[in-house]
Amino acid sequence: MTDPSVAHVTFTLDRTYPVPPSRVFTAWAEPEAKRRWFAGPGAEYDLDFRVGGREVARGVHDGQVLTFESTYRDIVVDQRIIYTSTLSAGLRVATVSITTVEFIPEVDSTRLVLTEQGTYLDELERPSWRQQGTADQLNALVTELAATETRT
Repeated sequence: MTDPSVAHVTFTLDRTYPVPPSRVFTAWAEPEAKRRWFAGPGAEYDLDFRVGGREVARGVHDGQVLTFESTYRDIVVDQRIIYTSTLSAGLRVATVSITTVEFIPEVDSTRLVLTEQGTYLDELERPSWRQQGTADQLNALVTELAATETRT
């Protein structure tokens, strides 16, 4: 076990998707759509998308149960989502964070700006891991938006 430690890190990811904000927002708001691009293979997943609602993703990584739990604090349809989250490794809290997702309309596209302010505890999760994992999810969102296009 490492000595108790706390690291505070903020990162911002900026992506542009070739669809209107309503489509990108819907991919965050609808449980089955979000499950496809957000939760890992075989993960347990539940989403109650409303202010005060919870989201839980639980899976196993390297033999350790990881649980990501969020509470939605602010939702402005097609414009903004703010949520607070914890990531736990087993029974230990690894990270506490607040995330803001902005959906900015542009010509024939949506600029998504995600800013996360995290508190990383006892080196159970590294900031670089979180930033890479979040970037991977936003990349997976491209696939979800393309698949949604073919479904409509």
